[in-house]
Amino acid sequence: MRIPLIAGNWKMNTTVSEAERLVLEMLERLDKIQGIEKVICPPFVSLVAISMMLQSSSIKLGAQNMHFEAKGAYTGEISPLMLKQLCEFVILGHSERRWYFGETDEIVNKKVNAALTNKLKPILCVGERLEENESGRTKEVVERQVTAALRGIEPTGDLVIAYEPVWAIGTGKAASGKQAAATIGFIRGILAKLWNESVADDLRILYGGSVTAANIREFVSYPEIDGALVGGASLKVEEFVSIVEQTADIKGRTK
Repeated sequence: MRIPLIAGNWKMNTTVSEAERLVLEMLERLDKIQGIEKVICPPFVSLVAISMMLQSSSIKLGAQNMHFEAKGAYTGEISPLMLKQLCEFVILGHSERRWYFGETDEIVNKKVNAALTNKLKPILCVGERLEENESGRTKEVVERQVTAALRGIEPTGDLVIAYEPVWAIGTGKAASGKQAAATIGFIRGILAKLWNESVADDLRILYGGSVTAANIREFVSYPEIDGALVGGASLKVEEFVSIVEQTADIKGRTK
């Protein structure tokens, strides 16, 4: 049985003190919610402080990105060696990284490989742009991204995939539950071809893109969708706690 997962991507928001205050406000309530994996992904500067706050809780910590090299002359970058003692998860291939910073499928593949080599669990983001969706190319784009990102990587249960249609991220225009579930089912089929059906059935696939407390039930009511990668709503205590609570209510598993 796939344990549902809700991950909050804080993006480039919160100072260290603001991040600490946000965690403090939601920590006790999130910690009490059972049968679901809860992950928060603050900016790099807050990882050390937040890791200390989460030590005795059931909440996991994730980073928002990383370089694929272990060390070297890469000014401003963060390596898997720097993250592995702080985090369990790392978001990779987010559309904002692909679009604003020119990350290619090849770079994403190197990052996924480096994360797994260093015992970090990648949350691999894939998804099509609006023009690709409107021209009927969703499957083509998603298959290319998944296949390229996992090229040369052995079957693993430590991977999480997040289907995030680019046109839904930060726009307030979420995909429908039916549409998201269909694409996620398609992704699971790709994994079965790449690896095998058993691994594909066990691997968690999330939806992301304008997820809120008002629409989370629509998504997680579908058996194909194992949770969500939440953006802006994860910065609002009541919203994020409600998203986790509703997901646990519908999909919660006894560990």
